[in-house]
Amino acid sequence: MMICFSRIDDRLIHGQVVTTWSNLYNIEQIIVLNDKIAGDITQKNILSMAAPQGIKVKAFPIKKFSEIIQTTTITRRTMLLFSTSEDVLEAVQNGVPIEALNVGGMRYQEGRERLTKAVAVTPSEKKAFQTLLEHGLEITVQMVPNDEKVNLKEVL
Repeated sequence: MMICFSRIDDRLIHGQVVTTWSNLYNIEQIIVLNDKIAGDITQKNILSMAAPQGIKVKAFPIKKFSEIIQTTTITRRTMLLFSTSEDVLEAVQNGVPIEALNVGGMRYQEGRERLTKAVAVTPSEKKAFQTLLEHGLEITVQMVPNDEKVNLKEVL
């Protein structure tokens, strides 16, 4: 299995993701797991254009991807990219193998609880994080590799 890195970032593919994280892990493809984006051709085109040359970008509905990886071996060094903890929980519950999760940005808006400078959650996102932690997933908050890692347990 060539899933090298899994990350939540509500901006998905942007400068920090493509330059720092993809270089650090020698990423060859980014797979966005989100039901809404997977069905939006415009969004998928924007994501492909945002990625550096040479990195493939694909978007899948979560359930579909979990079915695909049951029978297909991923051969490229892959980053899984999510926009919410709820999507990660659904992926894990459907058998997507995620050993550790990096949380980049989940922007603050009304109705969201701020956990760190860069991470704010809705009650259901907080519950999804708690469930993931209960199942033993290592979750750290870190915008870019040079930032100090913060264990999500400490801020939840």
